[in-house]
Amino acid sequence: MSSLVAIVGRPNVGKSTLFNRILGQRKAIVEDFPGVTRDRNYAEVTRYDVPFTLMDTGGFEPVSEERLLVQMREQSQLAVEEADVILFVMDAREGLTPSDEEVASMLRRVDKPVLFVVNKVDGPKQEAAMSEFYALGLDVLYPVSAEHGIGVTDLVDTVQSLLPPAAAPEKDTEEVRLAVIGRPNVGKSSLVNKLLGYERVVANPTAGTTRDSVDTPFTYNQKRYVLIDTAGIRRKGKVSQKLEKFSVIQALKAMDRAHVVLVVIDAEEGVTDQDITVAGYAYEKGRAVILVVNKWDKVEKNNATMRQYTEKLRLSFKFLPFAPILFVSALTGQRVAKIMADVENVANEFNRQVPTAALNRVLEEAVRSHAPAVYQGTRLKFFYMTQTQVRPPSFVVFVNKAEGVHFSYERYLQNKIREAFGFEGAPIRLLFKDRDRKA
Repeated sequence: MSSLVAIVGRPNVGKSTLFNRILGQRKAIVEDFPGVTRDRNYAEVTRYDVPFTLMDTGGFEPVSEERLLVQMREQSQLAVEEADVILFVMDAREGLTPSDEEVASMLRRVDKPVLFVVNKVDGPKQEAAMSEFYALGLDVLYPVSAEHGIGVTDLVDTVQSLLPPAAAPEKDTEEVRLAVIGRPNVGKSSLVNKLLGYERVVANPTAGTTRDSVDTPFTYNQKRYVLIDTAGIRRKGKVSQKLEKFSVIQALKAMDRAHVVLVVIDAEEGVTDQDITVAGYAYEKGRAVILVVNKWDKVEKNNATMRQYTEKLRLSFKFLPFAPILFVSALTGQRVAKIMADVENVANEFNRQVPTAALNRVLEEAVRSHAPAVYQGTRLKFFYMTQTQVRPPSFVVFVNKAEGVHFSYERYLQNKIREAFGFEGAPIRLLFKDRDRKA
């Protein structure tokens, strides 16, 4: 799994701007789905030598003066627990504050790399103000302007030097790795216990009972599986519920190793922003997904309830139209047995290989039925398509002007591939490449 780099600091010091600058792009969920947006607090950064996951702790808490220092401590403590490298950001324009001093004092005592970053250093006045930050007793400060990119390259170079080496890609095995993810107290552990048939993890109605991810190998239908149960957030004292968003870290780590992801939703509470966020990461990581609505026994129902609930789910998870939906009760065992049947089917689809000849018949028919648009005065021509990998199913399509393929036509081709070959539960990746006309 990739290393975690956390950005912490007071509100409005530029954490999110630094996040976007390091990431190298604006933050958004599955960009081409209108109406599906979120504040992206985590991102996979792959454009440097050592890939890592970047976490922005901004936006986790409403700002209030009396709570500010407590919030900063909570953020910093959780970052210390989870992160491999910590970036503590301060504001050169506002100068050194008592809150900065107290949190910096705490961070200097931790046994992890902490880089002390002074942001908004974008002129002589701010450069002169840098001197007061040395009152923290630090040997090294990292002056940057996240807005203009000044100093960010040097900062990232230092981060890279502190990260453990990138792990070699995991060998593809016959076993299917299954991750169970979801918000605290949606019934993940109870569901795991029902699936396995014994009390493998402690199931407790207190949110955050599970702390560490635990892998459990098991066999279903003579096939080998490994179940990864993700941890919830540790609850200490009066830690705000807003900070439960840090439990996303555990889901990210589990998804790094998983093939199939069960996104567990609380039927009583309905879909929340965090459910969509976590499912969005599963999609972006190219994992097969099954939506599992738990606690279905507690919902008052009539003949239309399941259909109406399904319609709401499809609207909320627009980017997962291919994901099966299951309504279960971990408490009573209702439909839990169907989960593994769906997992087996989805895992097979995720690993499906389609012959090139069959793919090109579908491509030819798709183009004949609905011609692509004209791009820069030239009609787009699709030459051929071939599958390059499985898990997730990925295809290269050779075209005369790859940059001219609109995302709506890409979606059309994905749908045609699904109509012909299935791929239920599996995301489909299309890469368009130019092909020389003379070739």
